[in-house]
Amino acid sequence: MNKAEKISALAIPVILAIAAGLAALLSSHSVRLAGAPLLVWMFVLAFVLQWLVFIPSFLAQTEKFFDLTGSVTYLSVVLVPLWLNPQSSSRAILVAVLVSLWALRLGSFLFSRIHKDGKDRRFDAIKPSFLRFLMVWTLQGLWVSVTACCALVVLTSVNAKPLGIWAVAGTLLWLLGMAIEVVADTQKSRFKANPANRGRFIDSGLWAWSRHPNYAGEILLWTGIALIAVPVLQGSQWAALISPIFVFVLLRYISGVPMLEKRADERWGDDADYQRYKAGTRLLWPVPGKKH
Repeated sequence: MNKAEKISALAIPVILAIAAGLAALLSSHSVRLAGAPLLVWMFVLAFVLQWLVFIPSFLAQTEKFFDLTGSVTYLSVVLVPLWLNPQSSSRAILVAVLVSLWALRLGSFLFSRIHKDGKDRRFDAIKPSFLRFLMVWTLQGLWVSVTACCALVVLTSVNAKPLGIWAVAGTLLWLLGMAIEVVADTQKSRFKANPANRGRFIDSGLWAWSRHPNYAGEILLWTGIALIAVPVLQGSQWAALISPIFVFVLLRYISGVPMLEKRADERWGDDADYQRYKAGTRLLWPVPGKKH
């Protein structure tokens, strides 16, 4: 067992412990199913789905279903409690619809992209190792659980609250974030599909205002879900507000922006046009005419 595999072996129980602790904090006002809070069951479901798909993926040495599984998991953990909770409210229906729309859109987009590209090179060194590949799938279970935790509190809560100003504000913010993400992804896909742009970086549309506008949209839409959940939160359930913070930290400092910035620097670091673009374009938040 090499160093990376040892780290993975240690990381898996840590990931599960974090998920268990968060589930315990959030389940204080959850309806119960078979003697346990429904919210806890949804956390379990998020991980079980990853492991079920991990097994054939490891045997086939493929990552093609990784992103699709993440999206299916989001759909499962919001639609199952909507069906099982006898006290589902209009707020629960709202968050289930919003999360489902996002998951369907992003899942189909990512699956189409990897089908076209044939592979995701991030997994080249990971998928031959059982422990490292398993750790990544387990980490995706945590990603789903933490990101969706505000929605899960609403969907499993015994407290049905009428829609109000928080729901309006959250929905508007979600719509803004979703629009930014969809437009940014569409612009980049069309740019890459043009043979004349082969080997070039995109600096038009929303990408002229931000180097990562799609991530900005992602952060905004999950913040919108958190706002919708605010009237339902009680006691330790306020820990659910970690959701938009987690999304921001993950994308801005861990797996999103840093990775893509490094890749872009390696590819275009000596390109004067890219250096001007980088110097004159905000890193994350799309603001016309503003510099980072």
